[in-house]
Amino acid sequence: MNCTPQHLRSVVEEVIHLAVETRHHIHQYPEIGHQEFATTQYIAGILADAGLEPRVRPARTGLVVDVGAGGPIVAFRADIDALPIQEKTGLPFESQNPGLMHACGHDVHSAIAVGIAVVLSKLEALDGTARFIFQPAEEQFPGGAQDLIDEGLLDGTDSIIAFHVDPALLAGKIGFRAGPITASSDQFHITVEGPGGHTARPHLTADTVYTAGRIITELPPLLDRLIDSRVPLVVVFGSIHGGTADNVIPSKIELRGTARTLGREVWERMPKLVDQLVHEIASPTGATVTVRYATGIAPVINDEHTISEARFAVGQILGPHSVVATQPSMGAEDFSAYLEDIPGAMFRLGAASEGRDPVDLHSSRFDVDERAIETGVLAGAATLMGMLSCNWVGE
Repeated sequence: MNCTPQHLRSVVEEVIHLAVETRHHIHQYPEIGHQEFATTQYIAGILADAGLEPRVRPARTGLVVDVGAGGPIVAFRADIDALPIQEKTGLPFESQNPGLMHACGHDVHSAIAVGIAVVLSKLEALDGTARFIFQPAEEQFPGGAQDLIDEGLLDGTDSIIAFHVDPALLAGKIGFRAGPITASSDQFHITVEGPGGHTARPHLTADTVYTAGRIITELPPLLDRLIDSRVPLVVVFGSIHGGTADNVIPSKIELRGTARTLGREVWERMPKLVDQLVHEIASPTGATVTVRYATGIAPVINDEHTISEARFAVGQILGPHSVVATQPSMGAEDFSAYLEDIPGAMFRLGAASEGRDPVDLHSSRFDVDERAIETGVLAGAATLMGMLSCNWVGE
């Protein structure tokens, strides 16, 4: 395999227009999780036209394609689903599907994966296999990663990498971090019940509003006192429903929220801990509480060896100025499901433009500096080649 930066750059120059066009098309026709049928077929068509053999999931969305043959097998994950957001960017390729938008960069991730796959197919034979996984439903709870794992798409794979666009990092930069980079994400639903009653005589009933208020205000700080303070934990209520009149103590109040942490051990403790504390908080009030805790997504914990390999490869192809440290996020990513079985890492892909205020992910005005696509193709291809025994030769 020709492992000179100059040769890789020349091949990327031939392919980058295809990656950008792919991003424009996917962005223009976004589809929600598990409904990405047109997106799947479009990506499969682009790859087939390039001489590759994509494998589409029968009667489902998502696909996989291998470049090269034999082992080792290293994978690149790209997510393909959009969000239920009405786009307000004014881009010439703005979403044509009302109420749907690629507001999290999955169109960019998919375009980069297409670009890397085509680039690697044009190089001399790889010393192994690069497997590209185009995953549906990353934005769902839980995400679509586990479905692909259950179907065996990860079988035989030795390691896996992925990018996520970062609107706070300048285009041309790649952010690296060993250890936790994104948090877990669980959901909880707490029901507070009592016989109901008159607000003039709360002593004759169980005051469900008061009980709910105690749970909302006391649960987060109690959790803070029971876990290691060096491990970030965010517990936030997002929905409170109950009551229909100002002089009636309601018989039921519903509370919903999320719990997020960067610590694997804390994540594993949370279901039992939340249930225990909610019951202890409510006990003196006489109200009945029911806790339904849904464990969702584990934290993404990057493998140190994979990070080291990627930092070296990216430094060789983009220069040391492009390699930067990054901070963890309390957002969640179901990429963590792949890391249950094999080592791997997720990297931050700079997507911000110099001199422009960044627009955060999941905003109706979110966009990226498209120079990030070429950076992603170069960095991704170099990393995969390095993980497949490519010994980079300096210029």
